[in-house]
Amino acid sequence: MERGRFTAGMEGSFVVFIFGIRVNRLRAVGRWLPVLRALRGVLRELRGHRGRGFFGAETFFYWRGVAVVQYWRSREDLERFARDPEDVHLPAWRQFNREVRKSRVVGVWHEAYAVEDGRYEAVYANMPPFGLARATGRVPAVGGGKGARRRTRGGEEG
Repeated sequence: MERGRFTAGMEGSFVVFIFGIRVNRLRAVGRWLPVLRALRGVLRELRGHRGRGFFGAETFFYWRGVAVVQYWRSREDLERFARDPEDVHLPAWRQFNREVRKSRVVGVWHEAYAVEDGRYEAVYANMPPFGLARATGRVPAVGGGKGARRRTRGGEEG
């Protein structure tokens, strides 16, 4: 861990994709555990996509579920991964729809946000590389990067 304040070294527009799984019936372990295992396989596959628009991800556990925040270069790169039959995601999604969807044991959700160049806030104080900064590189939060208003408006005041 390095002391100090940092921000993400991201340049250009990007996409934040948040995906989650919610276990609706805790006792039905045999039905939701395969979904979690499939998610682990998708995450493993994503690590190999850094050259195809995927920057990185963070995984979070919450009551009854798991969420993954992913950072992508573009929506097109994200969709290409999601729809490619050669990648692990599409077969896992199809299997989920066949086996689990009808039982309602597990719920899934996702959100996607397109972020324009310079229109994001990222501050990390006394932290190891994390989140967007771990995915794209971190830089000291100095000069124009010190104020939230400047970071999110590309240096504009107001």
